[in-house]
Amino acid sequence: MSARSKARKRALDVLYSSEMRNRSTVDALEDQAEAGQVNDYTVTLVEGVTEHRERLDVVISTYAKGWTLDRMPAVDRNVLRMATFEVLYVDDVPNAVAVSEALNLVRDLSTDESPAFVNGVLGNIVRDHDLLAR
Repeated sequence: MSARSKARKRALDVLYSSEMRNRSTVDALEDQAEAGQVNDYTVTLVEGVTEHRERLDVVISTYAKGWTLDRMPAVDRNVLRMATFEVLYVDDVPNAVAVSEALNLVRDLSTDESPAFVNGVLGNIVRDHDLLAR
């Protein structure tokens, strides 16, 4: 597993645990840092998702036809936030890599239906990247 793949998994752990425990992502990130489980890209992802969460949620909600964020499994919701952040804000990660990494996470950690759902949402976000990046 590459360093960035591990960073994405750790970032997902932070985002998921903060949501499930109703605590700030900053506190959850600090816990992981104290345990020595955080690298720079984990911090970039967690801080980026936290900073842009309102916009990310609007974009995801727009493209998740028939699904509200609250109805999505928590893993899917947070993976979509991370991948959408990478697609819209991280220039050195190709969109195909962001989508592939997101699919790997939901394939390993979520429901059987999650990969198809996440792929569909992210595929449409990537398709409209230029429009959304404005």
